[in-house]
Amino acid sequence: MNLAPPTLQPHHHRILIIDDNPSIHEDFRKILGPADAKLAEELDATEVSLFGDEAGASRAQNFRIDSAFQGQEGLEKVRAACAEGAPYAVAFVDVRMPPGWDGIETISRIWKEFPDLQIVICTAYSDYSWDEIAKSVGGNTDKMLVLKKPFDNVEVLQMAHALSKKWQLTQMAREQMEELDALVNQRTAELRAANARLTGEVAERAAAEEALRRSEERFSKAFHASPVPMAIQRPDGKDCLDANTSFLELVGASREAVLAGSTTFWADESTPTTVREELAARHAVRNLAATIRTTSDERREVLVAAENLELGNAPYHLLILQDITDRVRLENELRQAQKMEAVGRLAAGVAHDFNNILTVILGNTSMQLRNPRLDKKLTSSLNQVQRAAERATALTRQLLAYSRKQIIQRRPLALNEIVEQTVAMLRRLIGEHIALDMQLAPDLPPIFADPNNVEQVIMNLALNARDAMPDGGKLTLTTTRVEVDNASRARNPESQLGPYICLAVKDSGYGMDAATVGRIFEPFFTTKDPGQGTGMGLATVYGVLKQHGGWIEVDTAPGRGTTIRTFFPLSVEGFVAASAKSESSPTESTPTNAITILVVEDEEMLREFVSGALAALGYRVLSAANGRDALEVWAEHRDEIDLLLTDVVMPESISGRQLAHTLILDKPNLKVIFTSGYSSELFGSEFEREKEHLFLAKPYLPDRLAQTVAMHLQSQDAPAFAAR
Repeated sequence: MNLAPPTLQPHHHRILIIDDNPSIHEDFRKILGPADAKLAEELDATEVSLFGDEAGASRAQNFRIDSAFQGQEGLEKVRAACAEGAPYAVAFVDVRMPPGWDGIETISRIWKEFPDLQIVICTAYSDYSWDEIAKSVGGNTDKMLVLKKPFDNVEVLQMAHALSKKWQLTQMAREQMEELDALVNQRTAELRAANARLTGEVAERAAAEEALRRSEERFSKAFHASPVPMAIQRPDGKDCLDANTSFLELVGASREAVLAGSTTFWADESTPTTVREELAARHAVRNLAATIRTTSDERREVLVAAENLELGNAPYHLLILQDITDRVRLENELRQAQKMEAVGRLAAGVAHDFNNILTVILGNTSMQLRNPRLDKKLTSSLNQVQRAAERATALTRQLLAYSRKQIIQRRPLALNEIVEQTVAMLRRLIGEHIALDMQLAPDLPPIFADPNNVEQVIMNLALNARDAMPDGGKLTLTTTRVEVDNASRARNPESQLGPYICLAVKDSGYGMDAATVGRIFEPFFTTKDPGQGTGMGLATVYGVLKQHGGWIEVDTAPGRGTTIRTFFPLSVEGFVAASAKSESSPTESTPTNAITILVVEDEEMLREFVSGALAALGYRVLSAANGRDALEVWAEHRDEIDLLLTDVVMPESISGRQLAHTLILDKPNLKVIFTSGYSSELFGSEFEREKEHLFLAKPYLPDRLAQTVAMHLQSQDAPAFAAR
């Protein structure tokens, strides 16, 4: 803001005459009045010489003359004029004014209140010297002149004009200074306000910068300490700004290599392209399934999340990986286990019905073949039917082994002895083009298993290995004791903690890929040509191991052969049972009608076959289709019945075991023979404790039926299971 230069405005300057002599007042009025034109012209010329102003055509006098005859009166008039807003510019003060204040005292008192008033001291220089006057009035001599008496009119006019103009300029300067002061104050206030705003903004920015620094520090700590692999990539994906320790451990690379972009960790190049395209479209990436390849060429399954990130006004991509390799593996294993369980349940159900049918087929065929009057053609046909039924029986037994529904007779076994006995048969089966090697660890503790099942496992694994080496190779059987710890169990969730015996069968054949390994334990899955295999060999091994409380592991790859490891639990009894003696035929005895057998079977054809076969042997036979019917028959013939032959699985909510338990409570000396294609009820330890009962597995021939019944009737403590 600029100030305009001061402009002198016309004003009726007021002049105060303070003198005790009235004639002096009159003289001043005459001199300062407008009558003397000539004097005014002289005054104009003098003014031009003094101030440089151009004189006008005429000059009007603008003085207003007031009079005071004493110093006190003069001070009052000065006060009144200021109060009216028309202050005096000049005062002519006489030095001597008796009585009261003299001129010097009057001037001193006026200047104390009104220091701008211009003073002319009227004196004859006989009263005070200049120094005395200056000292008395406080040295304020720049606003004071001395007028020597008697007066010179021109001098009076000059003083009046000069001092009034000086007074006016002083007032204008004061106003200008006040305006300047106001402007300065205004600008100062504005600057202070601006400074306060700037100070606040600086403080806010400092606080924001500190908050940003803390936020970045927290982000950095969380970023680097997070167990979740994270990296900050440039939008082009060529290199990284930063990567945390978890990310480096996941990809198996150094920080320098990752930051330089020299490590390519995506297994599929379409993955980073998809991430960049989604982020470029301002879409967040969530749960994108992908595969990464580590520096050791290991593949890991991950879920990818990505966000746009701005650091230092530069765009970046925040990449977050979640390693789900173990989860995917467990999910696949769970799906495989569920699939195997479902197939097993189906296989068990099919096997149960097949065993009923096969018992009828084999039984009736065997009975017909005993007829010597059959012609050769019919005999040949029946023999083919019998052989086909026997093959179906073997296949059904494999299905039951896979589904873990077969009846097993576990006991302590020396695994090395079973391997050596089985290898003696294997040498003839695998052929001379395959070298067979055994590496059996000495002094192994016994396992708790069914010897027939163990032999079946060895045979199936060896034959499967033989088929993988059609051009010859080496087959190695190894037994070792292993201790399964948490680390081993983490690699295979099916394993169990504790000591186990491992039987490993290794071949030098073709090997298998991952897809084939995922299906080798499925029933009827085979890689052989049609007609060369049923696909039940490894499925049977899987079922046997599961039923024995063990598990199986496969180590293979195309071109480097296959090693299959089976794990058997140790025997808690700590000793090896003696080898089972060959079964001798029961003592022949002639059945009589005095022996009554109650046959309970829900399958009608099978019930008719069993009843007919026993009746042909001379037994008296009563039959029932289910447990309720059997109870009705029992109520009528209790005292006559000597033996109960019952199926285990029956409808009408009463199983064979429940029926037997009820009847034995009523008649403790009742003989009981259980029969079934399979039954989960027969797998519990309590059935194994029922030594007084026999079990006849389906399918069976009439001779086996006759032997089992005769043996149980003749002995007081029969073995728990009849041989198949």
